[in-house]
Amino acid sequence: MNGRSIRVLVVDDDQGARALHSRFVDAAPGFTVAGAAGTGRDALAQSASGVDLVLLDMRLPDISGVEVLHRLRTFGDAGPDVLVISSSQDQTTVRQALAARVVGYLVKPFTEAALRERLERYREERQARSDAGRERPLAQGEIDRLLATGGIRTVSSSRAGSRALPKGLAATTLERVLAALDAATGRSVVEVAAACEMSRATAHRYLTHLAGSGAIAVSHRYGRRGRPEVLYRLAPG
Repeated sequence: MNGRSIRVLVVDDDQGARALHSRFVDAAPGFTVAGAAGTGRDALAQSASGVDLVLLDMRLPDISGVEVLHRLRTFGDAGPDVLVISSSQDQTTVRQALAARVVGYLVKPFTEAALRERLERYREERQARSDAGRERPLAQGEIDRLLATGGIRTVSSSRAGSRALPKGLAATTLERVLAALDAATGRSVVEVAAACEMSRATAHRYLTHLAGSGAIAVSHRYGRRGRPEVLYRLAPG
């Protein structure tokens, strides 16, 4: 994504909700509001202008949100991703939305924190998709292991159990977290989050999974005051 902000179209028939959700999006790092729409037809017209993500209400005055989803899918790979934001919780609407491969379904009303968490998760998944087709650089610890073993081995598949990741964790993001670690120097969750350009909470989820799988070792650094700082490093072997 080369540091470009993710362009978001906010779609809701309620003017107050559009304004509120637009403020939430603009306050989220890495996101910018590209436009707002109060009808399904306006949403489709603006979606054709190159937005990345649509925050879509299901209850619109002209055509339904489900119909908007179906028409957006005719855009093919050039179409935007869709995060549903709706008060509709009936099984039919939810199932139809999920069948259209939306990136999430957030029930209204929701807090700014809840939307930001969904947006951060989407940004990481979007980055993971972008990284999937590119060869990533090797971290120092991986280079050291190649020198020691004389062969190439994917860290995540061999040591982190990426074939059976818990829900909410992505294999490509796991690779990024592993690449930020090495066996010699312990790093804090803050350092890992900064290196991977993700939130601390997200970095902590991946580090916790890696520690539980035995792929990384956990130690503590004690200061003069307060709690000890938790450090993570690649496990030996």
